[in-house]
Amino acid sequence: MIQEDFIFTDKRPVYRMTDSSAEGGVPLLKFRLFEQLPMLTHGITTRAGGVSQGMYATLNLSYTRGDDKSAVDENFLRTAISLDASLSDFVLTDQTHTTNIRTVTRADSGKGILKELDYKDIDGLITNEPGMVLSAYFADCVPLLFADPVHHAIGVSHSGWRGTVARMGRETIRAMHQAYGSRPQDLYAAIGPSICQSCYEVSEDVAEQFCAEFPQHVQALCSPVPGANGKFQLDLWTANQIVLKEAGILDDHLAVTNLCTCCNPKFLFSHRASKGRRGNFGAFIKLNPQKIL
Repeated sequence: MIQEDFIFTDKRPVYRMTDSSAEGGVPLLKFRLFEQLPMLTHGITTRAGGVSQGMYATLNLSYTRGDDKSAVDENFLRTAISLDASLSDFVLTDQTHTTNIRTVTRADSGKGILKELDYKDIDGLITNEPGMVLSAYFADCVPLLFADPVHHAIGVSHSGWRGTVARMGRETIRAMHQAYGSRPQDLYAAIGPSICQSCYEVSEDVAEQFCAEFPQHVQALCSPVPGANGKFQLDLWTANQIVLKEAGILDDHLAVTNLCTCCNPKFLFSHRASKGRRGNFGAFIKLNPQKIL
């Protein structure tokens, strides 16, 4: 069960929480929708179960924010246990708010943890190779997960406001179609924990970009902040839902988060809530070799 201390924007049963601490792993948030697909292992980490200290406490999965490398290494080892994986199975992104997507093969095994990354500016990963753990990292931006049970392919993407207005979800779907023949109507997709509209205040120039990209949804996406001229509250959850549905994802194949990072800074890293003093949590997805029929 999910911890009762989490604050949700509604009571929909979007997630289930595991507790793997007894086996040396870490708790994971799992989408109930994706748990219907036996071909997959997936999960989203919280701040619980790691060894990092201070502002990184405890399960920081970023090597680039100043945390002790040995602590991050141990955090990844514990995460690997919960995903039934090894460190050599992980492939990391190089997130710079692009819509660039990399097709991952076994040649990429361990990149970002055991090996140096030999690519840059990659915010999405896709594969059809069993055992690879596709990994992306967050602290308010939107995790996107994808699964194709027909062609046995998966994807993960990082979608902040720049990625969202550039329709990162659509670009990931296109990449999966080009690489594996995936059809949008066959795909399952999930929008993960990220900052909610009430917490996400943006400037007028950002709001204008969303108004231009989503002209039929301006009122839903951008709410003026009372008494704050030129400030708006931006709804990334709805924007990504629009992107995915317009790209062809079916309603009953889509899970939309109701868990805000900024409302829950004790459990999930939030850039806004911490004023930038934070680590990252991770979103992970893997094809299970033994369960593909």
